Amino acid sequence: MQKDDSQIGNEDFQDVPLKTRNSEDIRIPVIQEEVIVEKKLVETGRVLIAKKIVEETSIINQQLSSEQVKIDRKEINQYVDIAPAAVRQEGDVTIISVLKEVLVVEKKLMLVEEIHITKQKTEVTEHREITLRNEQVDVTRRASGTEI
Repeated sequence: MQKDDSQIGNEDFQDVPLKTRNSEDIRIPVIQEEVIVEKKLVETGRVLIAKKIVEETSIINQQLSSEQVKIDRKEINQYVDIAPAAVRQEGDVTIISVLKEVLVVEKKLMLVEEIHITKQKTEVTEHREITLRNEQVDVTRRASGTEI
């Protein structure tokens, strides 16, 4: 702590004797100053951080496909000596053979019908409106002494 001039006493002085021609001692005070350093916390600014959610609408075009099955039943009603394959493929058509045994003087296989299955593929464009969220952060620096 620093003293002003009114607080300086004799204890702060160092008397230095000097000899003069008349052999009288003259005393001259010597003063020494001291420095005391203190630190204080000073606010120099503030930061405001704000987070917000931004929603935007987006339209999506997406190709969707679906398949339909067409079934045609064809009557054959013919006797066969050898059973055809239970399931066979001819191009895009799957054929399932249906057999039955018929009692005759002799036993024979009769091809009763064939079931033809065809796949048909269709594509449609579907429009959907969806909401997408996006977060944005704003940082604002304020000078000292201003309120947030």
